[in-house]
Amino acid sequence: MNIESKKMVKIHYTLKDIDGNVIDESKENEPLEYMHGFGVLIPGLEKRLDGKAVGEKIHAEIEPEEGYGEYDENLVSEVPRSQFDANIPIEVGQTFQADTPTGPFLVHVTNVTDDKITVDGNHELAGKKLFFDVEVVDVRDANPEELEPFEYSGGCGGSCGSCGGCGGGCGGDCGCE
Repeated sequence: MNIESKKMVKIHYTLKDIDGNVIDESKENEPLEYMHGFGVLIPGLEKRLDGKAVGEKIHAEIEPEEGYGEYDENLVSEVPRSQFDANIPIEVGQTFQADTPTGPFLVHVTNVTDDKITVDGNHELAGKKLFFDVEVVDVRDANPEELEPFEYSGGCGGSCGSCGGCGGGCGGDCGCE
């Protein structure tokens, strides 16, 4: 069986940076299991795994635009210290959920002074080329319980123009899958 949309896939992986430093790996743990075709993995890795079978190994070099995106300076902000609870110590590396007009957003602290705290909303791997070594351990059909969270039945109620077009399965009457 080959990897395709709506298949449950198990992989062992090693993720390295451009200098060969290991960022993450699954070797000492259970393989990573995910539902293929729904954007659970970064786009570049999911694309390179499409069509692979159990036992196949790949090396994938993923550019930022197919990984965690380019680094966006607009996601870095200096926030007055007064906007944080004075009783909570703030340290570089902490992660907070910020409430924004578009909803909650995770940011991490990159600098702290007496009056300002710098927060960064970029993913820690944004702007970085990623190097994956992956082995496909298992591929199987997803059962109905596994598929349920990925099935959207609410529909957009409009045409493709109102939901951004096909590609994600809007559920409307435009023929998207």
